[in-house]
Amino acid sequence: MGSGQMLLTGAALVLLMTVLLSFYRSSDSTQKAIVETKMGITAVALASSIIEDAQGQSFDETTVAAADTALSQLTAPGSLGMETGESYPSKIDDFDDYNNLTTTVVDSMGGTYTVNCKVVYVNPSNPDLTSGTATWHKKLTVYVYSPQMVDTVQAQFIMSYWYFR
Repeated sequence: MGSGQMLLTGAALVLLMTVLLSFYRSSDSTQKAIVETKMGITAVALASSIIEDAQGQSFDETTVAAADTALSQLTAPGSLGMETGESYPSKIDDFDDYNNLTTTVVDSMGGTYTVNCKVVYVNPSNPDLTSGTATWHKKLTVYVYSPQMVDTVQAQFIMSYWYFR
């Protein structure tokens, strides 16, 4: 082989290595994006699952067995949360039991998620504002976080209580 052929072979190898390195960098970025997307979808599913479960509960501890007709009958804002003897997930019986709930979920792919919930009474005319007194409307905010995720997923649901005579 002549020196010209050696030079061309060397240049071809450098070009091949540059193309391969670029391909593997691109592949790595794509793989990271796929994993982040899968984790985001799982986080949204976890938040939706908590909200769907909460929708099936009574509005308040006092409405589990009977109807309330006055705001004074509802749980005070500072007392929202699980009552004595209640635990997640089997012993929850009303919407505000999700207040201050924190749980950890490990999925089948090994992802670990932390789920935090907050329940507050909200102002009926502006549900973005927390009410310091009991109202007929409670807002559940679910936060789902994983160390492998860039952002925290947040989902909200407002439950209202309607009493018809």
